[in-house]
Amino acid sequence: MSGVGDLFEGAGLGLAFNVLYDVLRELITKNVMFKPFLKRIKSKLDLLSPLLKDIEESHKKLDLPVNELEKLKENLEEGIQLLPKCEKRRWSVYKRYKYAKKLSEWDESLQQHLEILNVLGIRVVKDIAVTVNIIEEAVRRIELKQVIPEQLDSEAFCKVPELPPLVVGLDFPLEELKRKLLKDENVSMVVLTAPGGCGKTTLAAKFCQDKDVKDTFKDNIFFVTVSKKHKLENIVQDLYQRKGIQVPPFQNEVSIVTLLQQFLKQEGQNPILIVLDDVWSGSESLLEKFDQFKTKNYKFLVTSRFEFQGYGFPYYLQSLNHDNAMKLFHHSASPGDKSSHIPKDLLDKIVERCKRFPLAIIVAGRSLLCGQPIEIWKKKELDLSKVFTFVDLEIELLFILEQSLDALDKEMVAIKECFLDLGAFPEDQRIPAAALIDIWAELYDLDTDIECIANLNKLTKRSLANLVVTRKDKMEGDGYYSEHFVTQHDVLRELAICNTKKGPVEHRKKLIIDICRDKLPKWWTEQKQMKARLLSITTDEGFSTKWPNLQMPKAEVLVLNFQTKNYALPDSVVNMGELKAVIVTNYGFLPAELSNFQLLSSLPNLKRIRLQRISIPSITKNPIQLASLKKISLFMCNIDQAFNNCSMSISSAFPNLEEMNIDYCSDLIELPAEVCDLSKLKMLNVTNCHKLSALPEGIGKLENLELLRLRSCTKLFKLPTSMKNLGKVNFLDISDCISIEVLPEDIGEMSSLRKINMRQCSRLQELPISVKDLKQLEEVVCDLETKHLWKALFPSNVRRIVAKDINLNWLHKFR
Repeated sequence: MSGVGDLFEGAGLGLAFNVLYDVLRELITKNVMFKPFLKRIKSKLDLLSPLLKDIEESHKKLDLPVNELEKLKENLEEGIQLLPKCEKRRWSVYKRYKYAKKLSEWDESLQQHLEILNVLGIRVVKDIAVTVNIIEEAVRRIELKQVIPEQLDSEAFCKVPELPPLVVGLDFPLEELKRKLLKDENVSMVVLTAPGGCGKTTLAAKFCQDKDVKDTFKDNIFFVTVSKKHKLENIVQDLYQRKGIQVPPFQNEVSIVTLLQQFLKQEGQNPILIVLDDVWSGSESLLEKFDQFKTKNYKFLVTSRFEFQGYGFPYYLQSLNHDNAMKLFHHSASPGDKSSHIPKDLLDKIVERCKRFPLAIIVAGRSLLCGQPIEIWKKKELDLSKVFTFVDLEIELLFILEQSLDALDKEMVAIKECFLDLGAFPEDQRIPAAALIDIWAELYDLDTDIECIANLNKLTKRSLANLVVTRKDKMEGDGYYSEHFVTQHDVLRELAICNTKKGPVEHRKKLIIDICRDKLPKWWTEQKQMKARLLSITTDEGFSTKWPNLQMPKAEVLVLNFQTKNYALPDSVVNMGELKAVIVTNYGFLPAELSNFQLLSSLPNLKRIRLQRISIPSITKNPIQLASLKKISLFMCNIDQAFNNCSMSISSAFPNLEEMNIDYCSDLIELPAEVCDLSKLKMLNVTNCHKLSALPEGIGKLENLELLRLRSCTKLFKLPTSMKNLGKVNFLDISDCISIEVLPEDIGEMSSLRKINMRQCSRLQELPISVKDLKQLEEVVCDLETKHLWKALFPSNVRRIVAKDINLNWLHKFR
């Protein structure tokens, strides 16, 4: 922040900025209740700093109005008075809410000043165009109050992974890494090498979470997963996202490198640590981009299965010794119970058969668990003994893991199939549980979402996958799974894909295709007819969307993953007459245009569609009619006025729709009135749409609706009076709808209502008297401050009122 304080002699603008910044920085170091929110404000001040410097350099040329600068100064001084009050801790709920509101209003004012400065021409005074673009994009995001979901929140980018419950054998390697990266000024990069499944990522995470390391680098620790198909552009995007700034599209590699240099220069005023995890062979050019920054303030830790001669200091991670391997095996096979009736020599043999690979030991242990007959343990040792010794340790690891997969008994056959389906999604990407629900419901005739989540828990129990739940509250079991995600170790994903490739390609049950540019598999061009029920196609940014014919008459599920700005469904989709579910995911940063969507109208059995980061106006340009569609899910899509301007009504396009999910669609302001004509709709979920301010009054026409979830729609201030006509709704979820002040007067006429979740509806200060008529009401989830309202109307203990205290930390997501 140095250099700002001399701005505008006599005006005191720079001085006010510096004082405010120091107060804010000091508060963040303390354990205050608004800490996450204050970090957001600090990010905005970080954005304001270069704008102030621009004023210093060019205010005479631009002739900026003095009154605007005075207003900015007054705003900064107001913050100086307000922020220290946040240090108080023992506040009532009301006071916490009161000061959160004051912070919000002050923050709103700061946004307006940033907008004004941008409009006045600050954006054009820099000579480095790249820097200007960063500032413009940051101001745009602040102006639009762009909300990023938890799994894409700025703090989620480049976040250090959580450590497993038990970590063994890494104390000595940790000290070696600290010695090189913290104490040796001649070493700026260490390349940590070992086969897959040996604990490289765990060691890197442990290094980042070490106290000495955190004291050295503080908030300047960035953990980037690189993966096989790395792009420097994506890595730089992630680094800037961590700071809350979305950079503009890159023009060429030179601009990407310039942005990387600028990021390191800005953040490197203090020591900075960047971990490049899972770097693949052939990535020398990537390491070269980072290795050129050889100063004591820049440190890089690279993990890889491959050696990179000439780049950084090489460190080879050894396998676990026998004692540590045994500790890990006991922990995996006997959670919560250290006793075992299994002979020690048999345990020793199993651990040695696993080659002391941590991943193999964990999976093998989870596949056994304590309490099973000794014959099962002997069978495991016998199976592992059949694994040949290979020069390639990773191939050997795959064979060892496959023994655990094959050992799943007949009751677990379906779980094995679910495990193989995880390979349908790209490497190192979180898999939405909601997408897996759509796949498994159609492939395996699972009737409820609960069965699908149960399968995920079984995979997690056996360490074949990890179920990650990002929702803040603990009210699980309510059917809301939009914040459930699945992650998987790369080696396990490779195991899944290898298992799907067994047998002739035309007879495989699952076809998982990964296309690099336009290089297609040979069998595709041979026009063979395939029998696969699941087809997954992943393309990179070099794919031209020129689809040759693909004969897949038996396909029931189609998964498409891509990164391009424009994408087209394959023409041959019209021949997939058995198709029941289509999942289209754009892994780019912005919503993509999707063409050929009208082809789905020819599919008589299509029941489910899930679209992620898709521009909905692009799919409504042509008439569509999906007569069999039962469920549609839009996640992080750009909706705009798509449904209002499409060539046919929603009810005509989806005449038999039973479930509609709209999640994290940040530009949705008002739910289209045509939704009320979906007469067969049973479930309507509109969640995390933070600009949604109104529901159509005609929503009462949804006479078959059974669930209405309006979770985290923070600008929604009222509910339509026609809701009284929703006689079949049994669950109403308005949790985190912080702007709702009243419930409809006649809400008591919702005669089937059994459960209401109104947690964190803090502005709701009274209830309509008609709630006493909710004879079927069994459970109310609310805050402590509104519990008394319900108790007054329902004094008996027949009703279950679950009160949760308010935690204002979640407010930072909306700034």
